[in-house]
Amino acid sequence: MENIISIKNLRKDFGENTAIKDLTLDIKEGEIFGFLGPSGAGKTTTIKMLTCLIPPTSGTAAVAGYDVVKSPDEVRQKIGMVPQLVSLYGDLTARENAELCADYYGMPRDLKEQRIDDLMELVDIKYAENKMVKQMSGGQKQKVSVVASLVHQPDILFLDEPTTFLDVFCIQALEQFIKWYEGTVVLVSHDQVFLDNVSDCIYVIEDQQLKLARS
Repeated sequence: MENIISIKNLRKDFGENTAIKDLTLDIKEGEIFGFLGPSGAGKTTTIKMLTCLIPPTSGTAAVAGYDVVKSPDEVRQKIGMVPQLVSLYGDLTARENAELCADYYGMPRDLKEQRIDDLMELVDIKYAENKMVKQMSGGQKQKVSVVASLVHQPDILFLDEPTTFLDVFCIQALEQFIKWYEGTVVLVSHDQVFLDNVSDCIYVIEDQQLKLARS
């Protein structure tokens, strides 16, 4: 398998504080990759750099063949992101949020509607498609966020602490979904049991450094 993410000597400083230093890593196409570590270890900072939300201080990162600094628009076309803090429009329905994301990527209407229907059935949120997001539980919002992130069929899916707000049954469904997903999945979590259940390999971020935990 070819590398779909390549990171070399990546570093992120916030003023005098270093969040990540000298991170070098390759993630293969189709791999389910787990980042494990305590809160504040730098997991989310790493994901934000890979998804072009913040620039690195130094080093390089290529996602789907595109440099995250030089070609952020091309990177965004290739990825889907479910953030730790769900980012949805509360005054729109679940379906309207998904449609908004589909329109951003220029999906044809017929393909968009079918794709949203399929994803909502898959994550079991179709019953609430016309419900305002602000009226939803945390678990429901998480499911809508997954639908919105996958509607454009990204090559790479990033999930940042995806088990937050989910009960044990929803976590089991999420595990099945991740194993079903045909692209590359990058997971960030402090839950080692969850990562053990789904990941092909797990790396621990600790003291701004990366260490192999399981392959």
